[in-house]
Amino acid sequence: MFGDISIKVKGADCGFDALFLAVITSIGGFLFGYDIGQISGTILFNNFVERFLSDGSPTIKSLLVSFFSIGCLVGALSGAYMSDWFGRRISIAIGVFIFFMGDVIQVTATKSWVHLTMGRFVAGLGIGNLSVGVPMFQSECAPREIRGAVVASYQLLITIGILFGNVVCYFMRPHQDENDSWRLVIGLGAFYSIPLGIGIFFAPESPRWLAGRDNKDPGNVLVENDMHEMKEVLALERQSGSASWIECFSLKSKVPKTRYRTLLGMGLHFLQQWTGINYFFYYGTTIFSTADIKDPFLVQLILGAVNVATTLFAVYLVDKLGRRWPLILGALWQAFWMTIFASIGTATNHSAPSNTLGVVMILSACMFIASFAATWGPIAWVVMGETFALRTRAKQASLATAANWLGNFLIGFLTPHADKGLSYAFGFILASANLAAAAIVWMYLYESSLLSLESVDIMYSMHDLAPWESARWVPPGYVTRQERDEQHFRRLSIQEMVEMANRESSAKSDENTA
Repeated sequence: MFGDISIKVKGADCGFDALFLAVITSIGGFLFGYDIGQISGTILFNNFVERFLSDGSPTIKSLLVSFFSIGCLVGALSGAYMSDWFGRRISIAIGVFIFFMGDVIQVTATKSWVHLTMGRFVAGLGIGNLSVGVPMFQSECAPREIRGAVVASYQLLITIGILFGNVVCYFMRPHQDENDSWRLVIGLGAFYSIPLGIGIFFAPESPRWLAGRDNKDPGNVLVENDMHEMKEVLALERQSGSASWIECFSLKSKVPKTRYRTLLGMGLHFLQQWTGINYFFYYGTTIFSTADIKDPFLVQLILGAVNVATTLFAVYLVDKLGRRWPLILGALWQAFWMTIFASIGTATNHSAPSNTLGVVMILSACMFIASFAATWGPIAWVVMGETFALRTRAKQASLATAANWLGNFLIGFLTPHADKGLSYAFGFILASANLAAAAIVWMYLYESSLLSLESVDIMYSMHDLAPWESARWVPPGYVTRQERDEQHFRRLSIQEMVEMANRESSAKSDENTA
């Protein structure tokens, strides 16, 4: 679209096509975030409650909120087929159309909570499709020097969407008794989807998807420096045929550590939701109302602002600090503050907390959200885009995203019931999930920052490389992860690089044994 116009980023030429792609595709994250932000406030609008929640049933409220996530789960699984069959761009366009129709169904509801819930399910189908397609599309198109920041922009737009949903609900409060108040809030989501639906056709198609379809001219190749490695990998994958869903869980896969990577991706994305982030964003207004904190809508607005500010920080740092340590330290920090929040809430469960304790609860929520926004929010999506091999990437990304939506659904569905049963003690369960997440990252996740996607495959094929040592690993033919020996590199195929890497690893192991 922008031809050869480019700027220097970390010494690499990054075209405006890459920047345009990051901005336009990240609108998919905004749509998801906006739904999270608006539903927290909409379910407290008087007119909305009278129409759909008049009997006060926690089950109906759970279904209204969480059925969106079930739609997302189904959409994520179907997104694998659409991304492979139609290409990344067309798949994203289809997701936008489905989301638009889902919002239309919602705003036409009158008094049937089933009607509204079905609309949320359809909208979820579209968002689920986008949640697979957008990070995968971004990771395949962006130069490695800015890949982390580009994929993190998806999470940044999620946070901006959440904040915008909070703002809209906050300013619509004076009109919450009117029939069209909640319809306007929901309908704005459909309006915001239009720029993505149109703009995606001006973005270049994924060069990796085009190359996999034997396209002789991949068009605007944003990852030109990786084309040599990409063609080698594609040649090897064609020899072994196409991948099936079963192969994603097979120990006999022709792709190194396929089941390992599938389960790792699914586990990280399930735990991303069970860190507890949407415990605050889905039901934050309700939670702080229960704590007798004045103006819970304003508190929700503060949380949304903290979310955006710290995600901006993450977009800048994601390619500087790597993937492993931010995830580990972030999970530990989140566990600490969730424990503080749950402890105060449990101690004052049957009485309103003092002003001081109320402030500490808000501070705890802010510190938790700041950590999530800087670490688990963006980096989980970055890892999903980097960890899987091209042969199985669409299917594994769908499975990881489906696990994310399953965790999202369970949080959305269980929180109202937990609020009545466990109350704030539910936070201790979420704190434990954060500790488990930190342990899993330490033991199983390899450091993939500054590597081409093809080099990540080589790293996962290493027999003697432990995840906690992976940050020091450099691909054969490279001086550092960013600088390669061109003369050496031209002589090596991907298969030769894998064999050399394993020989070097075995030699080092023999030296240590001796």
